[in-house]
Amino acid sequence: EVQLVESGGGLVQAGGSLRLSCAASGFTFDDYAIGWFRQAPGKEREGVSCINSSDGMTYYAGSVKGRFTISRDAAKNTVYLQMNSLKPDDTAVYYCAAERGRCTVVRGIVGLRYPEVWGQGTLVTVSS
Repeated sequence: EVQLVESGGGLVQAGGSLRLSCAASGFTFDDYAIGWFRQAPGKEREGVSCINSSDGMTYYAGSVKGRFTISRDAAKNTVYLQMNSLKPDDTAVYYCAAERGRCTVVRGIVGLRYPEVWGQGTLVTVSS
């Protein structure tokens, strides 16, 4: 079964840090671009960050640039999102997705063109 599983979400105080994990089962990340997305109640899904397997390039939404870092551990078949200096506006359900392709940036929006697999999400709540 092809599957992505997110973990690491929780409740954190503003200014704190959290690290999210996206673990793959049934396939390896070697040939896939992996993106992190988030969705808050009443808002559309937003691309947060993305990493290419082909060239290792990373991309970030302007709202998280300088605070979040995406990385990959090939041995563990896992992609991470390190989130620092968290703000209440970061509160959302965070999802990872995989595509056998490359990350896209269109008018400042980070994403994947044809995501093939989605995780079920992990909730991040940032209190003030």
